Amino acid sequence: MQRLLIGLLVGAVVGTGFGFALGIVVFPYLFPPPEVNEPLTNESEREVLARATFIHANPSDPIHHGRGTATLYADLVRLEADFEVGPGPKFHVYLVPLAEVTPATEVEQTMFVDLGRLKAFSGSQNYPIPGGTNVDDFGSVVIWCEQFNVLISPASITLAE
Repeated sequence: MQRLLIGLLVGAVVGTGFGFALGIVVFPYLFPPPEVNEPLTNESEREVLARATFIHANPSDPIHHGRGTATLYADLVRLEADFEVGPGPKFHVYLVPLAEVTPATEVEQTMFVDLGRLKAFSGSQNYPIPGGTNVDDFGSVVIWCEQFNVLISPASITLAE
């Protein structure tokens, strides 16, 4: 009888943990945020400083992926309409000083600038750059999962000519 109770208790704990972990992974797929298509205001007055293209940082990881482009202005990072990442919890948009960011890069150890939480997993989105931040000081735009400290998708910045 004691073995049965211990078995049930262990099963309940393991089952609850597994269910919680599965819920974290499955939730964004079941309830994704709507696609965002934010307009770019004052487009004719803005000067493009740089562009970046998101890549799949680790092709052997089918969950953490990204693609699309970003345009950088003096006061704004714009993820363009072709932007898309796999769903997940607590994704943020960072400006990172490194030109090459890989899954092994310790982004949290760099002097990154957090532009805010990702608004949607696809579509055009605008992220204001804080005043006093110089785009020339950064080498990448990065989508980062703060909850698990995981690189989702990096985009190396190429300065406009």
